[in-house]
Amino acid sequence: MAELRDLALQAKAWPFEEARKLVARFAKAPPAKGHVLFETGYGPSGLPHIGTFGEVARTTMVMRAFRAMSDLPTRLFCFSDDMDGLRKVPDNIPNPEIIRPFLGKPLTKVPDPFGTHESFGHHNNARLRAFLDDFGFEYAFQSATDWYTSGRFDATLLEVLANYDAIMALMLPTLGEERQATYSPFLPVSPTTGRVLQVPILERNVAAGTVVFEDEDGRKTEVPVTGGHVKLQWKPDWGMRWAALGVDYEMYGKDLIPSADLAAKICRILGENPPDGFNYELFLDETGQKISKSKGNGLTMEDWLRYGPPESLALYMFQKPRAAKRLFFDVIPRAVDEYLTFVEKLPQESADKALENPAWHIHGPQGTKGIGARGALTYGMLLNLAGVASTETKAGLWGFISRYEPDLTPATAPFLDRLVGYALNYYQDFVKPTKTYRAPTDAERAAMVDLAARLETTPAGTSAEDLQSLVFEIGKAHGFAELRTWFQALYEVLLGQSQGPRMGSFVALYGIPETVALVRGALARG
Repeated sequence: MAELRDLALQAKAWPFEEARKLVARFAKAPPAKGHVLFETGYGPSGLPHIGTFGEVARTTMVMRAFRAMSDLPTRLFCFSDDMDGLRKVPDNIPNPEIIRPFLGKPLTKVPDPFGTHESFGHHNNARLRAFLDDFGFEYAFQSATDWYTSGRFDATLLEVLANYDAIMALMLPTLGEERQATYSPFLPVSPTTGRVLQVPILERNVAAGTVVFEDEDGRKTEVPVTGGHVKLQWKPDWGMRWAALGVDYEMYGKDLIPSADLAAKICRILGENPPDGFNYELFLDETGQKISKSKGNGLTMEDWLRYGPPESLALYMFQKPRAAKRLFFDVIPRAVDEYLTFVEKLPQESADKALENPAWHIHGPQGTKGIGARGALTYGMLLNLAGVASTETKAGLWGFISRYEPDLTPATAPFLDRLVGYALNYYQDFVKPTKTYRAPTDAERAAMVDLAARLETTPAGTSAEDLQSLVFEIGKAHGFAELRTWFQALYEVLLGQSQGPRMGSFVALYGIPETVALVRGALARG
C-alpha cells in the first residue's frame, strides 16, 4: 500500500494530477464532515446523455486516484436539479402534448410522457440511475426536490437571504439591462399555480426568513425561503449547494467556467470554501455542434451500449478530457479495440506503468478479471467476419470462432459473446448499408488468382502469422511497390470497404476454404 501511494503521488495520468489537489487541500487537517465529497450535477430536463455519464466516470477516476494517495473516506453525490422549472418541451420525447400544459412547473411535478414514473423528473432520474448502477458506479443519488422540501437546505437558504445584497452585487453586472430589472437569486414557487417564477422580489424579511413577490394572479404574496417554497437561480443554487453540502471536488464543461467562478464567489460569501475543480472540453456531434439533452443530437448512452461495452465508453471519457471530441457512432469500433489493447497490457505492466494505463482508471486496482478470455479476436475482426460470413446471428459467428479458438465458447468467454452481439449490431446498422465492392484491376486480379491457388494448397491449421506472410509474399511477387495498396485492394474487392483486418488473422478466423471461395466469388463478380 505504501508503494502504491508513493507511485500514485508521482503518477502523470490526469486523474492523479487532479487528486493531488485534494491531497494538498487536506494536508493540514481532514474534512470536518468526516469525508471528502465529490459531486456531479445533472439537469433532468431531457433524457440522460453521454456527457452526464462522462462526468460521473471522470469524477470516479479522480476519486479512485485520490484513494490510492490517501486514507480519507470519500463519497460521490450525483445531484439532480429536478426542482428546476420545465422551460420547454424536449424534441425527443413521446406524447409531448402531455407535458406542454406544465411548462414552468418543477420537473418532479410534470407528468411523465413515457408513462412509467410519477413525474418527468423521476423518469429521467431513473434512466440515469439505471445506467450508473449497471456500470457499477459507487455513488449516492441526491434530488434537489428532496433537499429543498425536506428542509436540509434551509440554514444555507437563510444565509443567502441574509447576504442578498452581496449576491445581487455579484450577479447583476453579469446580466443584460432588461434581465437586471427583474433578477433575484430567489425563484418563488407560486402557491396558486405551482410554477417556478422568475419575478422581482419586492420585499425581504431576514428576521422572518421570507420574501414578498407578485404572484401570477397579481396578488402580493409572502412565502418563506425555506421548506421548498422557493428555489434558487441556477448559479446561486450551485454556490449554495457547494456551501451546504461541503463539496470538495466537482467537474464542469468548458462553457461553464464563468458560471463556476460566480458559484465559487457565492460559496465564499456564504462562509464556505468552494471545491477544487476541473473543466473539460465539450462533446460534438457529427457536424461539429455541441451535443444537447433537449435537442437529442449526438449519442445517447443507449446508443453506445447497442454497439460497444460500457468500459469502451469509459475509455473514451478518459482520453484527452481537455480536447473537444466528436461523439458519434464511428468512434465506437476504435474505442472498443483500444480498450481491449489496454486491458491486455495491464497484467504485464510494472506498478508505475499500470497507473498510467487507462484500464487501471476504468477498473481500479482490482484489475480486469471480469473481462475473461477472448483469444486474439478484436472488434474489428468480428465486424469483418460478420461482413463475409453470411450470418446475422451470434450462433453463426460462433461457428467460425470455435474453429479458430476451440477453447472459447459463449459460456467460457461471456465478454467475447457480448462483443459478438455488439459487432453484429454495428455491422447491420452501419457497415452493411455502406459496403461498395469494386472490380479488381488486371494486376490485382492476377494476384488474387494466385492467392486463391496458393491457399488451396495451404494446410488446415496454418497459423495466422504464416498466412499473413503468404499474403505479403504474393503482393511482392506481383509487383505491388506499395504493399499497402495490395491490402487495400483485398479490402475493397473482397470486403467492400477501404480498410480492413490483418489478412492473416482474418483468413485463420474465417477459414482457408471459405477464404478461397470468397476470393473466387469476388473474381467471378468482377
